[in-house]
Amino acid sequence: MRPVGPSAQADLRERLLGAVPALRAFAHSLADDGARGDDLVQDTLLRAWSCTDGAARGDVTAWLFAILHRRFYAERPPALRRVERPPQTEPLEFREALGRLPDTQREALLLVGAQRFSHREAAAICGVAVGTLKSRVARGRARLAADLGLRPTGH
Repeated sequence: MRPVGPSAQADLRERLLGAVPALRAFAHSLADDGARGDDLVQDTLLRAWSCTDGAARGDVTAWLFAILHRRFYAERPPALRRVERPPQTEPLEFREALGRLPDTQREALLLVGAQRFSHREAAAICGVAVGTLKSRVARGRARLAADLGLRPTGH
């Protein structure tokens, strides 16, 4: 890591703090637990601050989301990483329906839909191919529509 001057540190600090609301929303949606989500955000920010060389070169927000994504999955037991929740027969409220999606689909929808990352950026954050990310978004949207009793819009 190369040394970072005071003005670069101040700029990075502002960029890190500016990303906190989006990081918190993403972490809380992934973790399904506010305290755990806040812990993920704190860990992400600490890791980012200790690696300032990487942040100074690119899109800080995407970089932070990638760190958070890796931390979330690294700390989960392997048996829980790919578990899909069973479908519900009654329509659910949106937040509940979103929470019932498999983690990979929920994450893809949040990155593309809520955080407005491009498919390419979201795929890079998740460490998957763009086609895989697009498939996760499509399957997540279809499942949300079904769980909420809506007709798919064809997007």
